[in-house]
Amino acid sequence: MPRKKKLKFEDCIEKIDLEINKRRSRWNLTALSWMDFDDVSQIIRIHIFKKWHLYDQSKSLAPWINTLISNQIKNLIRNNYGNYCRPCLKCAAAESDSLCYIYGTQCSSCPLFAQWEKTKKAAYLTKLPTPLESVQQETEKLELQEFDFNTVLKRLNLKLKKVLKSNEWTVYENLYLKNKTEQEVAKILGYKTSEKNRSPGYKQIKNIKKSIIEKAKEIISEDVNI
Repeated sequence: MPRKKKLKFEDCIEKIDLEINKRRSRWNLTALSWMDFDDVSQIIRIHIFKKWHLYDQSKSLAPWINTLISNQIKNLIRNNYGNYCRPCLKCAAAESDSLCYIYGTQCSSCPLFAQWEKTKKAAYLTKLPTPLESVQQETEKLELQEFDFNTVLKRLNLKLKKVLKSNEWTVYENLYLKNKTEQEVAKILGYKTSEKNRSPGYKQIKNIKKSIIEKAKEIISEDVNI
């Protein structure tokens, strides 16, 4: 008796899609505006395809598919929402309108909420859309600070002039302050080259620029006014 031909993933795609689409009405995680059920469906199809070699074809296909679908949906909700949502959503003390039976409001007075703010709130806000009203409120809380670029640049230049070597300052001043080209700076420093298709002093200027940047970074990291 000839062996029964093994089914391929492609042979069962219609059945797979049918089982996936049965879950469409149950996907209600609208907080993830960037992931709708079509995205979820595609993720599940790929997952089933990768697991296809584990399917025991002596058994019915539908139960096996539905197990994978259920697990994958749970994983998607957990990984994209459950792991980042505030603990109040799972807390027995939580009340409507962001109130709390224990602390009055859902806030950092609660150690669990405080820990969430510290470790997961940023990821939560990144993944989920924020209402415009909330953005406006947060913006209004920020204090506007004036930034005088010219004053800061002048302070940086003075400090750099003290720490840069003579040739480094020549490169810095002409390249970044006077907006000269590297070829013009190389000519000022008297650099030459014996290599074809190479600008004079390209290696020297490259190394000098690297040194300037490192020293500038060090100054900026140490001076709070820059």
